[in-house]
Amino acid sequence: MSYEKLESRFRQYHRLNDLRSILYWDEAVVMPPASGSARADSLGEMGVLIQGLVDQPEVGDWLAHAEAQKPKLQPMQVANLRCMQRIYLENTAVPSDLNRRLTVARGKAEQSWRQLRTDNNWKDFLPQMREVLQLTRESLSALGSAMGLSLYDSALNLHSRGLTTKNVEVLFNELKAFLPGLADRVLAKQGRAQILVPEGVFPVQAQKALCRELMTTLGFDISRGRLDESHHPFCGGNPHDVRITTRYRDNEFISSLLGVLHETGHALYEQNLPREWVEQPVGQPCGMAIHESQSLLMEMQIVHSPEFLEFAAPLMRRHFQEHVKNPKSLETDNLIRLINRVERGWIRVDADEVTYPLHVILRFEIERDLLEDRWPLEELPAVWDIKMRQYLGISTLGNDRNGCMQDVHWPGGAFGYFPAYTFGAVIAAQLFAKIANENPSVRQQIRQGEFQAINTWLRERIWNQGSLHDTLELVESACGPLGTVAYQRHLESRYL
Repeated sequence: MSYEKLESRFRQYHRLNDLRSILYWDEAVVMPPASGSARADSLGEMGVLIQGLVDQPEVGDWLAHAEAQKPKLQPMQVANLRCMQRIYLENTAVPSDLNRRLTVARGKAEQSWRQLRTDNNWKDFLPQMREVLQLTRESLSALGSAMGLSLYDSALNLHSRGLTTKNVEVLFNELKAFLPGLADRVLAKQGRAQILVPEGVFPVQAQKALCRELMTTLGFDISRGRLDESHHPFCGGNPHDVRITTRYRDNEFISSLLGVLHETGHALYEQNLPREWVEQPVGQPCGMAIHESQSLLMEMQIVHSPEFLEFAAPLMRRHFQEHVKNPKSLETDNLIRLINRVERGWIRVDADEVTYPLHVILRFEIERDLLEDRWPLEELPAVWDIKMRQYLGISTLGNDRNGCMQDVHWPGGAFGYFPAYTFGAVIAAQLFAKIANENPSVRQQIRQGEFQAINTWLRERIWNQGSLHDTLELVESACGPLGTVAYQRHLESRYL
């Protein structure tokens, strides 16, 4: 039966993708610096091999026969077939040679970015970024022609299936209508609050111990995952072997902790995908907007909450009391004010949840324009500075390291990813509002360090659904049509 042949072929496809994901983790965490060029070539070759599993005439024939057999398939198999058809289209639309060249260019640009960003060297990075951008345009153009999508819609669908430029613009316009004014009000209110920043030397080993303690308390299965260090925090690996990374600074511990707990949300999603389907397309995550909703639900809705910090503050004191200069800085009330402090800053990954969407909106508008070639890439630093002053009131002129070079996404070719962060934040607020409505004791459970009820709800409504639905369909099935009301209420309740 053609459907069974497809399951076998896509099982191979996902197993090789699992191996590739570990190679990407290795590159970011432990690979020697001089090995980068060879690794990029190897990953390019591996990408062609993986694409070749799907880009075969027999796969097209099997899909056609399986489509005719749909009445005999179970509902989950029908959904799996739909996902297979999408992957087939994505893999046959882009020529394998273009796929190889883009993979190699991404790998080399990302490795150069690590050093050139440190040196604030946009001039030397520009040629590599130009190559990635041009090859990305070619790839998205081929994909868009096959799927009937614009360049930017094609980019969005690679990361968050079902999102379009139009619905991103609509949601972001709603956010722009209230976020700048809200930020002004919050900054005025918080300007009167006294906040003590914990000072001292915080051993990395103690930070790791606290991170491991809290990530496992939240539900991370350490027998199927790891915690490591990298230049940029991420969650990688695969559902069988989830890899979390963070970066440590010995003069503070908050950023490493929040980074790990954010990535724990991603990891819980991966570790709780439907086990019986995890090597099939329908068993994969729905997309990055949903993935980011899980990390931001964990980080912003839970970890930043007063209830969680009441639970976690004693653990922080146990790990760091002897290392902090001012013990009062580790008191619960101070930590709540500190972790929920709102500031206008350059760096997206360090931004608070009030200003964070403005960082994302800026990137969305820039990458949409870049893909559509509305202005030359050489103008990126100047355009970035204009938008930073427009949305956040600060300048990045001459500071490309903290401006247009600060993120790994564009060197890595991940155009269309950024909207997932803010869609994720909005989805997370709506999901948590639904959880709280159905479980009025949820905040008391968080205060006591009990997360089983939250995880059970998420497992049933989100994690176990895999790719059964697209992004907006999954949100609607879990908590109703997506909107910004719950998100705005959440921000006003917490910060005003």
